[in-house]
Amino acid sequence: MRAVVPALLALALQAQPPAFLDQIPHGPREEALDIIQRADFIFDTRTTPKHVRLATMEKLFDHPRLGAAMWRHCQFVPAFYAFTHPDGAWSINDTRGLTGSLRLILQRPGHRVYLVEGRAERGRLKTPFSVGARMLTSYKYWEGKKGFETHLETWTALDSALLGLVARPFRGYIKGRQDEFIAYINGNVATFGEFAELSPQDFHRPLKRDGDPEALRDFEALFLKR
Repeated sequence: MRAVVPALLALALQAQPPAFLDQIPHGPREEALDIIQRADFIFDTRTTPKHVRLATMEKLFDHPRLGAAMWRHCQFVPAFYAFTHPDGAWSINDTRGLTGSLRLILQRPGHRVYLVEGRAERGRLKTPFSVGARMLTSYKYWEGKKGFETHLETWTALDSALLGLVARPFRGYIKGRQDEFIAYINGNVATFGEFAELSPQDFHRPLKRDGDPEALRDFEALFLKR
């Protein structure tokens, strides 16, 4: 009985809409609430501190094509390509069947909230069918005594109710992999952010070779013009 009470309290807390919803405009707020109400999985992840300045990380958050180009140069996997869109949204594609789109629906100092749509084609995640999902991601970040830290909360609604039902017994495994993947991404971004602070010239020539004019232009403006 003692073990049941904390579990029930945790479920009750998860059922409460997050406070930041009140700060989101009406249209996106309704989309976010729909995802929360249909969520198959709820993740809460904190990353270990990294030695990079918050201002540098925000430059990378605001320039996804630059971040993706630097990611490719460091040969991290999967090798994403990013595309920005006129409405302010941006999308990613690993050219192997994994795609996603992100819309920033709330931005405050140290806090960003995104609506995300992701899709993995058949076989990309070792599944015999395509998998799609909509996500609401709250991303809080700060520069603490030990370095740059983050706290992510993600609500994920799969595009198939059957898939959600099948996946539930593997909740612990999926959460563990999610935590590992988030830590991997954040750790890598912070690493090349730190390198760009220390020696920006090391990225200049590879970005020229990469051939993305927007990423190169952003890099020169952000890291070379002092």
